[in-house]
Amino acid sequence: MFYYAPMGRAQYLEDTCKTALNRVPDVSRVPFRWTINPYRGCTHSCHYCFARAFHAYLDLGIGEDFSTKIVVKTNVAEVLRRELAASRWTGETIAMGTATDPYQHCEGRYRLMRGILRALIDFRNPLSLLTKSTMIVRDLDLFRELNEVAPVTVSMSVGTLDESVRKVVEPGTPPGRRRLEILARFADAGIRTGVLVAPILPGLTDDEEHLDEVLEGCAEAGVGYAVPIVLHVRPTIREHFMPWVEKAYPWLYPRYVELYGRRAYAPKSYQQEVLERFARLRLRHDLGSSGHRELPRRQEQLALAV
Repeated sequence: MFYYAPMGRAQYLEDTCKTALNRVPDVSRVPFRWTINPYRGCTHSCHYCFARAFHAYLDLGIGEDFSTKIVVKTNVAEVLRRELAASRWTGETIAMGTATDPYQHCEGRYRLMRGILRALIDFRNPLSLLTKSTMIVRDLDLFRELNEVAPVTVSMSVGTLDESVRKVVEPGTPPGRRRLEILARFADAGIRTGVLVAPILPGLTDDEEHLDEVLEGCAEAGVGYAVPIVLHVRPTIREHFMPWVEKAYPWLYPRYVELYGRRAYAPKSYQQEVLERFARLRLRHDLGSSGHRELPRRQEQLALAV
């Protein structure tokens, strides 16, 4: 059963795209260079989400508009198939879920992921996908098929198992334990799985008890790795996030001003403290420490398949 939280009514803005594959700037810290984003905006409504800033490029707000005005790229699967067939495409790993969630609520209606996955299967193209949604289990059959012909990693973002926090911070998402249950099904299917414990929130989820609970859940689900990401507040979403913290957690607001001030990242001393705590607990639960791996490109994949 999929989990749906009661949210404000969303408006879906159907559009077509000229390209499906997005090149990630070389200066980016992320370990991938190509992404696909079938939707812009996200009904998961995570208040910390950096992708809120992208709505401003559409002349839409980064607050309520981000959660209720969702752009749908209706032809994304067809465009992707053309791009994968091009001679210049070398079969690099594609990342999904890097901005907005491809399995957010409206995917149940538009089913764009079925077409995307089928194209990746046909071209034997590696995929790394991150989601918070339990809806991904609908497509487990296609993930199995893709895993037979190309490397696949499926990850869940699970920052907390504390429902009192989850309902406030990311109100449109399913509970963390439900996400781990779904991830366990992918692990049982032989698909490489992992968890991004993200974001780790100062004063809310950064203590030993919270982190230990999440990592224990990861171990029980049989995931291959768990990676910590301490909250960062980019300038492009500060105008939404900081006032929201002041309203939702007024007793923590001075601490967030102290840690982030006008900076995007918390001081290194605080980050180091959290990361050392996390590393100790990860070792206790015998979890891996990295979700990144070098994957062969299409020509090598085809040679392996012959």
